[in-house]
Amino acid sequence: MNESYTLAEKLVPQTYIEQGKNAHRTQQNFIKLLLEKRKIPDEGWPDNRIEMLLSELSMMDSNNFPDNVGAGEREARIASDLVARRHFRLGHGIGRSGDIAAVQPKAAGSSLLMKLTNSLVLDCIKRCGVPSTKACIVIPVATGMGLVMTFLSLRHQRPHAKYIIWPRIDQKSCFKSIITAGFEPVVVENKLEGDELRTDVEAIEEKIVLLGADSVLCIMTTTSCFAPRVFDRIPEVAQLCTKHNIPHIVNNAYGLQSTKCTHLIQEGCRLGRVDAFVQSTDKNFLVPVGGCVVAGASEDFINNVSQTYPGRASATPSIDVFITLLSLGWKGYHQLCTERKDNYQYLVSGLEEVSTKHSEQVLRTPHNDISIAVSLKGLPPNCDLTEFGSMLFMRCVSGTRVVAMDSEKKIGPHSFVKWGAHSDCYPCAYFTAAAAIGMRREEIDTYLKKLDKVFTKFKQNVSHYK
Repeated sequence: MNESYTLAEKLVPQTYIEQGKNAHRTQQNFIKLLLEKRKIPDEGWPDNRIEMLLSELSMMDSNNFPDNVGAGEREARIASDLVARRHFRLGHGIGRSGDIAAVQPKAAGSSLLMKLTNSLVLDCIKRCGVPSTKACIVIPVATGMGLVMTFLSLRHQRPHAKYIIWPRIDQKSCFKSIITAGFEPVVVENKLEGDELRTDVEAIEEKIVLLGADSVLCIMTTTSCFAPRVFDRIPEVAQLCTKHNIPHIVNNAYGLQSTKCTHLIQEGCRLGRVDAFVQSTDKNFLVPVGGCVVAGASEDFINNVSQTYPGRASATPSIDVFITLLSLGWKGYHQLCTERKDNYQYLVSGLEEVSTKHSEQVLRTPHNDISIAVSLKGLPPNCDLTEFGSMLFMRCVSGTRVVAMDSEKKIGPHSFVKWGAHSDCYPCAYFTAAAAIGMRREEIDTYLKKLDKVFTKFKQNVSHYK
């Protein structure tokens, strides 16, 4: 490179070349610091610096070597230039046939990106409130399949276990992850405490005693969830797992954005046992759907999970997270989490005003600081409540979840009464809304106006039932 600069000075004045050289050196110093520290930069990077790094990484992959001759069946050949540019010409993916975290001989750049992404995410998890975390891996599957891989990695440790104890949460992918992994779910109903549905720790221990600890693969708890269910009692379950020597897996789907969720996981690690916690990349890092992060306090266990994945894998989720964390920087990501917390209080206040106007109420769920539930007690008992959600959706409001008390769901051989309510005995119908990361204050204002109008319109439509 220095020789090229010297030659360039024969065409352009040396002082101008020196300026360009210094600018390039500055960019390289940022990249050097990233490789040295392997942490999220405090300040976000501009796009041109990120693109420069990705370009240099891609040039380290064999498919981009000027003189490369591919003689194998998988040589990262890409027919469409649009597709190649979409992936920054990183076509080899990540991992090798026996380990998704292994380095590829033909793809030094892709392997380096994968390692850096895992390091940045680990740094983020620690800063978000789980400093006990020792390792993590970004896997190109959504959270449900990430849980499946985690369960399968436990199979080798507990070959005689066939049950997974699961405090009920009515979200299909959680339950299906148990069945898909080939284990039998043991459902523990939640306890109603005020408006909240909370973990029945005593019932969990009764199941352990009844089934025998050796026959239990793990206990799967949940942090982030739809209100009025609230975060599980992670520290208490972690202590229970230590007492009975049973693994503990936490479904932390969108919990990184909540200091309450991360604090519970950290307390679980400190007071008892948390073998791994699994979270979504899209819900926590604002990237497209398709990835999850499996993290834990044992590097060996996370390595075992990575070896469960058969074959190579798409690098797309890693690329997306890598770009996003560099673009935001820690200050940008932390600001989003702070805004989310403020938006939660703002949304609760707005929902209280609207619900009171329509003779409903915000259900009190102080142990859930993401999702909010609002009662639907005052509507005619025989009206179709799903129409309420449909009316919101038709007005471009997405994400609202309406839970009636007459719904049932069959998943495999298992049937659930009052599906969606997380309990057989919740006393009233309700709908939910979430103050998730990335939500804007103006979105909340628009949502509340539309909700008010839908309440009015829906009551007019069903008035003939009275």
